[in-house]
Amino acid sequence: MTKLSVNINKIATLRNARGHNRPDLLQAARDCERFGAQGITVHPRPDERHIRYQDVRDLKRIVTTELNVEGNPTPDFLELVREVRPEQVTLVPDAPDAITSNAGWDTVRHQEYLQDVVADLKSLGARVSIFLDPVPELVRAAASTGTDRIELYTEDYARRYHADREHAIRAYREAAEVAQQLGLGLNAGHDLDLDNLAYLHQNLPGLAEVSIGHALICDALYMGLENTIQLYRRQLQ
Repeated sequence: MTKLSVNINKIATLRNARGHNRPDLLQAARDCERFGAQGITVHPRPDERHIRYQDVRDLKRIVTTELNVEGNPTPDFLELVREVRPEQVTLVPDAPDAITSNAGWDTVRHQEYLQDVVADLKSLGARVSIFLDPVPELVRAAASTGTDRIELYTEDYARRYHADREHAIRAYREAAEVAQQLGLGLNAGHDLDLDNLAYLHQNLPGLAEVSIGHALICDALYMGLENTIQLYRRQLQ
């Protein structure tokens, strides 16, 4: 079964726009779980423009499924995850000023660095995932870091999906097959939505988890959070 982890960054963005606690981020996380989310994802950035570091601490106390914390393993980020000890840490090579994630790791070039970070995080008991473009060479190099999983960066798939979905999925299917051969767990995320999610799910062998935020929260504005989460869960059946 492929799990749905709901990224609640956009809920924090809305809260921060007024400087108060509306919407209540912790209650939103509880509700996402109650409505069927099988995990909660957050991606704190250095400027705390949406998820704040304190949010991550608070969420760890109340999330009952799995807390997935994404981010660039800067000293501040690593200090936070050592303190919080989330169930999963997803390493993303974001620049500090990135609006959103826009590339995966070069696991060949950064092999030794990632080996050290992965070993550090696994010593805390966290499952580690590396955000990655769908390139077999990079998947193989990721396996050499000792990571538990990779997360395929699906922006290119989403962009090409409506023009030719078979062409769009091809590189991702090949990367997923390599991951399976190497014993790596497989996650996916970025720009997944109700149009393209089911096809991705049907065509990626071993897909363990998707994390979805922006599209899901946008859909929830029209259809309600509970109904939207159930609709996304249905795409993964």
